[in-house]
Amino acid sequence: MAMLLSVMNHLNRGDGEVRQLQWKREENRGCEIGGKTVGIIGYGNTGRAFAKKISGFGCEVLTYDKYLINCGDNFAIQVSMEELKAEAEIVSLHIPYSEENHYLVDRDFLFSFEKDIYLINTSRGKVLRTEDLVTALESGKVKGACLDVLEYERHSFESLAQGDLPSAMAYLISSEKVLLSPHVAGWTVESYYKLSSVLYDKIKAWMESGPA
Repeated sequence: MAMLLSVMNHLNRGDGEVRQLQWKREENRGCEIGGKTVGIIGYGNTGRAFAKKISGFGCEVLTYDKYLINCGDNFAIQVSMEELKAEAEIVSLHIPYSEENHYLVDRDFLFSFEKDIYLINTSRGKVLRTEDLVTALESGKVKGACLDVLEYERHSFESLAQGDLPSAMAYLISSEKVLLSPHVAGWTVESYYKLSSVLYDKIKAWMESGPA
């Protein structure tokens, strides 16, 4: 949510401009989430959590999950992929990485949406083909991208900084349409304790009941 709000309202760019004593209000006029249609691909725990949060902004939320039946709830309506592509203006990826999902989001996928979209990826880097995202950003098909994960994560960023930077990654770094973060969408002080608590409860229950 934080990344999406920042991209749609040009907060990073505006912050940099104000620090340089530039006061550009009209150039940084943003867009509202309210009234738009949000498409969530993958409706597991993170997809549901995102739907619950973003539905409070007064938008319509659609979800597609090929592995779940009747997964719609008070926050999202389950639809086909075709329906999601026809209606969505904001698209958020919440799917695991697998051979089947490798580069699922490529040029054909992105340009098959009927409307121009904002894209969020907090799932796995190689679900999205970066070169094709750059093409979509350059054309305006993707109006903004929020990337918490990258297909280049297995590279050493220190090595990349020494000149081995892929051209698509260089574009992401330089683009004002893109917001990047180092896979910290759910990486908080609170989440550390929540995860530890869940693991403790499971280990404790296993020790008390014995192996199944």
